[in-house]
Amino acid sequence: MKLSKKFFRNRRLETLVENQTSYTLNHAALHVFETHQQADQVLLQFAQPVLASMLEGKKVMHLEEQDSFEFLPGESLILPSDELMCIDFPEAQRNNPTRCLAMAISQAKIEQVINLMNEKMHKDESSGTWQMLDYNFHFTNDAAIYQILNRLLYLFTEDHPSKDLFVDNMLQELVVRVLQANQRKVYQTQSKDLSSSNRIAYVVDYMKENFQSSLSIKKLSELACMSESHFFKVFKNEMGLSPTEYLNQLRIEQAATLLNNPNRKINSIFLDCGFESRSYFNRLFKRMKKLSPSQYQKRFKNLRKRED
Repeated sequence: MKLSKKFFRNRRLETLVENQTSYTLNHAALHVFETHQQADQVLLQFAQPVLASMLEGKKVMHLEEQDSFEFLPGESLILPSDELMCIDFPEAQRNNPTRCLAMAISQAKIEQVINLMNEKMHKDESSGTWQMLDYNFHFTNDAAIYQILNRLLYLFTEDHPSKDLFVDNMLQELVVRVLQANQRKVYQTQSKDLSSSNRIAYVVDYMKENFQSSLSIKKLSELACMSESHFFKVFKNEMGLSPTEYLNQLRIEQAATLLNNPNRKINSIFLDCGFESRSYFNRLFKRMKKLSPSQYQKRFKNLRKRED
């Protein structure tokens, strides 16, 4: 994500640490923070739930009841209201600033979207209902969330009489996709623990253990004790991905791991990961990793050579 020339033209740089430029609309406020010198233990807090997303540079985040972690471009962080952040800026300089956006969203707007999700995007009964996050959620932006944040950056800084309406629509999609991303991470990390009481978690755990096999919607829906159409709808509602998209994601991640070994042959890797077509594997891998399998493997070969 990049800030526009208009932003730099209009913003005022008044402090070298967490200089703040803000835009306020009906249901949200967008703040861009810039730090141009190293600093430690800078405190920041919002009265509303906030989505923070890194634009440039690196922060080290210290949050309550959580180990410290690096916060990098391409990553976002959801914080509940009144969460106190303690932030270090170990690399910030005048010619290499740290920039981050923080979007505070009204609880009323989030609750409105969640009510709509529970009305229109039903979870399986074993999964409960959609709810506002009351804990920190640190994640890597997927393509959809990245595009929404880019669009919001543009809309907040645009001079348009209808931008409140435009932003409201984007906020709705953002809340939906963030909650789906959170649900996906819960299943990915806790599927085994949840599988005895949650039907989607049980299927996710089975997919993680058997992604090399041929897994049809019919097979997966039988495992969930649902009809094919109902299983497909519920799975996509909760995960934000279809069963096939999630299965391909598992396979590509495994393929990327195997490609770290320069001695592995791509012809065997795509078969070991459950793909039947080399050309389909190549297309899918490049779409997800932005490199072809051979380019991805070559990059690791070159890294090893430099280390040696």
